[in-house]
Amino acid sequence: MSTKEDKPVEHKTTWKDSIYNPRTGEFIGRTASSWALIVGFYLVFYAFLTGFFTLTMWVMLQTLEDDVPKYRDRVPSPGLVIRPRSLDIIFNRTNPKQYGPYVRHLESLLQQYNDTIQEQNELCMVNEYTEQDDVAEKKVCQFKRSLLRQCSGLADATFGYAEGKPCILVKMNRIIGLRPRGEPYVNCTAKRDTPLQMSYFPTEAKFDKMYFPYYGKINHPKYVQPLVAVQLLLAKEDYNTEIAIECKVEGSDLKNDDDRDKFLGRITFRVTVTE
Repeated sequence: MSTKEDKPVEHKTTWKDSIYNPRTGEFIGRTASSWALIVGFYLVFYAFLTGFFTLTMWVMLQTLEDDVPKYRDRVPSPGLVIRPRSLDIIFNRTNPKQYGPYVRHLESLLQQYNDTIQEQNELCMVNEYTEQDDVAEKKVCQFKRSLLRQCSGLADATFGYAEGKPCILVKMNRIIGLRPRGEPYVNCTAKRDTPLQMSYFPTEAKFDKMYFPYYGKINHPKYVQPLVAVQLLLAKEDYNTEIAIECKVEGSDLKNDDDRDKFLGRITFRVTVTE
């Protein structure tokens, strides 16, 4: 009597086998040894990349100095900024709540220029660079707040805003090693057909050479930038009208006419005083 041969048992493949196959021991298509090899490879690979990147950064940092840029072949021209920090100064001269933020901003800035603080600094030679390349602790030249006179906030705590004749403080951005040639001074003009009366303090509106060069935040921690105050002597007919004013650095080699950078050596702002 003949017997039929037993057929092998067929195992059906299910979706679970794609995650873990108990017959082959594969997990997500790989055996344990295969996973161990690939994980080990990537661990070694990324450890090498991390070490190489760290070494590269360490070598680069050894070439840099903490206080000044490594390469200063060309010292750029500085930009001009104004205080209060706004390009649209709008206020009612009879409303202290409106001009109060501008006044507080100016007062805060000028605290470091108080005469009692500046008297601790050095009296430097006028119109001469204060060279200190071989000096470890850089001295700071005096710039007293009282030099700004009507715009100092000492005689008039509102800086002229209550009278509708606001003061604007102009300063240059700090650039390490800058030595402007000539006699840089600030010149402001109103962008309109008729001129606008203005007063400058100090009266020459100069950024004196004694305040240059600047040696950086670490070497020159107490350095204060020279300021030029411009008081806009608005008349009654100037009220309730927006007036655009442009201030430039003139009289030196500093750039002020670059069409690609509207703030290089110049700045334009708008003032509107109402009553």
